[in-house]
Amino acid sequence: MKRKIFCVALFSTLALSISAHAQQPNKIYRIGVLTNVPRSSRIEVFRQGLKELGYVEGKHFGLEIRRAEEKPDQYPKLAAELVGLPVDVIVADSTALTNSAKNATKSIPIVMQAGNPVAVGLVASLARPGGNITGLTSMSGELGGKNLELLKEVAPKVSRVAVPMPEGENSKLYMKQTEAPARALGVQLIPFVIRRLDNLEPALQSITKERANGILSRLGTNPIQLVRLIEFANKNGLPAIYEGRESAEAGGLVSYGTDRDHIWRRFAIYVDKILKGANPGDLPIEQPTKFELVINLKTAKQIGLTIPPNVLARADRVIR
Repeated sequence: MKRKIFCVALFSTLALSISAHAQQPNKIYRIGVLTNVPRSSRIEVFRQGLKELGYVEGKHFGLEIRRAEEKPDQYPKLAAELVGLPVDVIVADSTALTNSAKNATKSIPIVMQAGNPVAVGLVASLARPGGNITGLTSMSGELGGKNLELLKEVAPKVSRVAVPMPEGENSKLYMKQTEAPARALGVQLIPFVIRRLDNLEPALQSITKERANGILSRLGTNPIQLVRLIEFANKNGLPAIYEGRESAEAGGLVSYGTDRDHIWRRFAIYVDKILKGANPGDLPIEQPTKFELVINLKTAKQIGLTIPPNVLARADRVIR
């Protein structure tokens, strides 16, 4: 009987210890953020998400932000800086940044967004990621096919589609998953791997040489590459579809992809769970559920396209 009482008491003590993890009165948690975007409004979305969960910046947490600005050689250094502080949890805003964080620490929890975390070896599975990583996927396997369908809806004559994309396993998987939808739509995909910032111009010249009459962009959030690609597409009258709403806001014709603000709101929920004692390896990885379609009618007019009314009706935002 005494042994039973002792076990119950021990279990209760452990449970209280875990649940009190985020309520340590004098503890200010250090939350590391690895991102490629020079200045991101999404960090403010993350801050707001933490605020809504009861955290006050300066009293309960502080952010240690490291901006890599699309310089892969800096990723390991910035991840090591956060580990060396040390931080209590790391938020990593891409597959490559997550991989650098993973290489830097096996103990500090990592909350990530990545295209295909299982395929690239970041986690064991979505249901039970294992290790010190959890978070969200940012890309559905059907995204390439969906974007091609949208491109054909707004520009039915498109048949040779250039696909500028970064180097990596995610891009390989994306192309593999998009091949069947492309065949069904009668579209030939022409991939262009962009390995460096200074490698974009040769790719743009090749797009012209290959007589592509449409663009399916996979360049992500790199502002330098995106602005140049948008300028090229619009100047040459090429219908193009991009993944992030920033692209349409910067003058791109159409963007369709995961709602990144939603991802950053979910980051706050994951961080909260971890600070309260949850094991990241036991937290299932969420797949994207919110997508947003943005159409830029100014650009459509510039390149001589009329967007079908049924497509406009489905848009989350129309830029006029």
